[in-house]
Formats: sequence, C-alpha cells, structure tokens
Amino acid sequence: QVQLVESGGGLVQPGGFLRLSCAASGSISRFGFMGWYRQAPGKERELVAGITIHGNTNYADSVKARFTISRDNVKNTVYLQMNSLKPEDTAVYYCHAAGGHWGQGTRVTVSS
Repeated sequence: QVQLVESGGGLVQPGGFLRLSCAASGSISRFGFMGWYRQAPGKERELVAGITIHGNTNYADSVKARFTISRDNVKNTVYLQMNSLKPEDTAVYYCHAAGGHWGQGTRVTVSS
C-alpha cells in the first residue's frame, strides 16, 4: 500500500501562485496514471489534472493554461504548479494514484 502525502497548500491572493507536491512512500513508476483532484465546499470531487507514466497530461477546462502537472519518477513525487489563481480554485486538493490510492489532501484558499 503506497502512502501519498500532499503539501504546499495555503492562503494566497487572487492572481498568485502555489506549487503543490505529492510525495509517495514508494515508486510511482508502477502507476500508469496519477492525478490531482479537488473538492470545494458543497461540491463533488473533480479531476483537476492528470498525467500518465508516459508524460501525457490532461486538464479540466477551468484550469487549462494556468495549472501544470508534472511527475518526477526518481523523487517519486507529483507536482501541480498553479498560477493565476482565482477564488473559485479554493478547495481541498487531493493526490491520486491509479488503483484507488489517495492522499489526505491539502487546503488551498484563494482570497484577498
């Protein structure tokens, strides 16, 4: 069972940026897909960005051109660079690895 630990969340002003990290307790090379999801209050969890073992990425329309997902198979870490943050990006962000593995989440609040 792999453990996923997110970090990097916090409070940021609109237009600001954050970089989320998801550190795995073991090799992530075995996961064909890893992704970042988010859940805002009163809403369902949604996929924000995903990346395959081959480096193919996909993004929710709401974050395209603002967020970038990447993975480092040596450091066993997945990143989410979030730029031009908006209040509607406020949510708890979760790291996910194929096979039903989830982190505990990191909170992102975008507010002035």
